[in-house]
Amino acid sequence: MSPFPDDDSRNALAEDCRRCPALTESRTCISWGNGPLDADLVVVGEAPAEGDPDADRWRGGNLTGMAYTSRASGRKIRSLLADAGFDHDDCYFTNAVKCHPPENRDPTDDELANCRPYLIEEIETVGPRVVVTTGNHATRTVLALDGDSLDGFLDDVLEPRYSDTLGVPVVPLLHPSYQEVWLARLGYDRAEYVDAIRETVAGCHP
Repeated sequence: MSPFPDDDSRNALAEDCRRCPALTESRTCISWGNGPLDADLVVVGEAPAEGDPDADRWRGGNLTGMAYTSRASGRKIRSLLADAGFDHDDCYFTNAVKCHPPENRDPTDDELANCRPYLIEEIETVGPRVVVTTGNHATRTVLALDGDSLDGFLDDVLEPRYSDTLGVPVVPLLHPSYQEVWLARLGYDRAEYVDAIRETVAGCHP
């Protein structure tokens, strides 16, 4: 099982942020990126869910203040990437939107745009070899940096695109919450998906 990130790996870029009034009201705390600032991979999720106050440590970013720290999605994506050869010390985890949207709704275009400067700062600071996006919204917000878009998200899973803005390849993955639902449609079981992630990332050359 993947280790829970240390609090000192939390990369808080601001003491407070009030760019999005609905998110300011909805969040418990800002869910900042966490992990080594020289990681090979920056892993971008969509937004923190409400979280589980009854969980042990894995309560979710809205309660821990660190992205991808839920019992379900957080542990799942960290374990998936570790099995593909990218362990705790290789990955920096963050979200396209740092605050919990009310009622777990999707983040709006404005909210994604408001948070994008934080994401750019994180990626530029880490200087990863590859950016891995998990899910539709995370992928769209990263591709928007180059004015790029998606026709259909599933068709782009594991299809690298080079980002001129970031200077690195971007590899879309399934969001961990929906991984089991869509793997079969993509023609993978979990082991094959792990192998495909390892091979795709290894084949990326910034």
